[in-house]
Amino acid sequence: MPAVTIIATVLNEIDDIGRLVPSLFAQIPPPAEIIIVDGGSSDGTWEWLCEAARAHPNLQPIRDESCNLKRSLGPISRGRNVAIAASTSSLIACVDAGCTYPPDWMARITAPLADGSAQYALGGSSLDMEDPTLWDLASAPFFGVKLDPAEFSKSCTARSMAFTKELWQSLGGFPESVFFGEDTLFDLNARRQTRPAFVDHAKAFYRPQYTFRSACRQLSLYAMSDGILGVRRARLTRNAARCGLEVLAVLSLPWTTAALLVVLVLQGWFAYQPDWAILRPMGPRVILARFLFALAVPWVVAGGYLHGMVTDTNPANRQNRDEE
Repeated sequence: MPAVTIIATVLNEIDDIGRLVPSLFAQIPPPAEIIIVDGGSSDGTWEWLCEAARAHPNLQPIRDESCNLKRSLGPISRGRNVAIAASTSSLIACVDAGCTYPPDWMARITAPLADGSAQYALGGSSLDMEDPTLWDLASAPFFGVKLDPAEFSKSCTARSMAFTKELWQSLGGFPESVFFGEDTLFDLNARRQTRPAFVDHAKAFYRPQYTFRSACRQLSLYAMSDGILGVRRARLTRNAARCGLEVLAVLSLPWTTAALLVVLVLQGWFAYQPDWAILRPMGPRVILARFLFALAVPWVVAGGYLHGMVTDTNPANRQNRDEE
C-alpha cells in the first residue's frame, strides 16, 4: 500500500484532541505520518500535541499562527495546505477535530486511490452515538450527517476525504479565501478534473454536542458561506419556497386548515424520512425535537444564505471570537 499522510488543522480543540489523535494512532495499517497544524492554540491543545509527539514519532505537530482567522480569510484551508505541503506521502487523508475514526477508516478511504481506480474519495460522516445531545439527533440529516454508519453517503465533507497529492497540487490546494465551505469549493474544483469514489464504511464519527441554538447558528453559518460563494442556489430556492408555503398556510387559516395540514405533513416527511426507523425507539422527546428543528431549517437556511449574499463577509468562528 502506498504511504498515506493523515492531516488536520486545529485551534483551541483541547476538548476533542484527546479523542481524535488516539483514533488515528489506532489505524491499521498505521499512517506514514500524522501532520496536525495548530493555528495558535491558547487552551493547551499545542502542548498536548507536543507531548503526544514524544511518544509517537509519526505524529508531526506544526504551529503556524498564520492559520488563524485573525491572519487569514481561510485559516482551515491554509492549515490543510501547510500540512499537505509538509507531507512526504503520495496519498493524503483529511480528518477533523470533533471526530473519531474506526481502525479500518484510513485503509478504506484510501483504497480507491491505492488501487488506481480514483484520485479522490469521500466517506461522509455519521453521528457518534456514544453520548449525543438531543439536538445532535434532531439536526443530523440537515448537516448531511447519518445516524446509521452503514448508510450510503455522498457528503463532500473534509471530515472524511482522501486524494492524491498530485490532484491537490493541480487544484492549487484548498481555497484560502473562505472560512466555511472550503471543502465544498475543493470538491467542486476536484469534480471538474475527476469523479470521486464514494466509499462505504469510511465515515468519520462526529460529535458536535449541539444545543438548539448552536445547531441553528452552525446551519446559518454554512448557509451564509454558500451565499457568499454563490454556490448551491437550489438550496436557497428550495428553502425559501418552504418558508413561503408556511406563511401562506398560516394566512389561509381563517378560511381553511387544509393548507396548514399539508405543510405539516411535508415538514414531517423532511424531518423523519431519512431515519425514522432509528428515531422511533428513542421516544417522543427526540421525535418532537427533530420535527421542531425541521420547522426551523428553511428559515435558518434561507436567512443565512441571503445574509451572506448581501454582506459578503466572512463570519468569525468560536475559537477566534474572544481573541479578535
